[in-house]
Amino acid sequence: MDMTAVSPKAEPATEQPGSLLDVESALDGDIGAFDRLVLTHFPRTYRIALAILGSEADTSDAVQDAWLAAWRQLPTLRDPARFDGWLDQILVNACRMSIRRRGRVREIPMPDGFDAEAPQASLSQVAERDALDRAFGRLTVEQRTILVLHHLERRPLSAIAAALVIPVGTAKSRLHAARAALERLLETER
Repeated sequence: MDMTAVSPKAEPATEQPGSLLDVESALDGDIGAFDRLVLTHFPRTYRIALAILGSEADTSDAVQDAWLAAWRQLPTLRDPARFDGWLDQILVNACRMSIRRRGRVREIPMPDGFDAEAPQASLSQVAERDALDRAFGRLTVEQRTILVLHHLERRPLSAIAAALVIPVGTAKSRLHAARAALERLLETER
């Protein structure tokens, strides 16, 4: 299982009909089937982790840790049809561990398209993006996760609730609270 050959920049993978068969085969010990699952789901897991962590280095480590944990914990998966939610739980836990390891160190990259010829417009964009990044970084992992799953991944509340193993009403309440917290933090960052 060589994850270095998989491009994290690839387009999001959609659930493929053979994926459930691959999950079932992987549960039976088929390494090739697990490799296919990695290839199919890696771009999505990378995108989610990057949105939560905000650092490509941390994201690479967390995603690799998550896939390793998924392989090791695969025998605990009771329902192959729930593979995506099960994998998301493992990924969120890997992101939590990454945040604990790194502490409060944060990288602030310059955005693509920084225009040295029109620095005033670019600097305002940088300042706005930096304010959003700082506000987002001050959210809890749970708040970031629910915002990423809903707004970036465009998942319905029922799928988010399943991935986080919480009732739908709780997911709705947490999403509302996370949005409100982000708005409050943005006001203080500007």
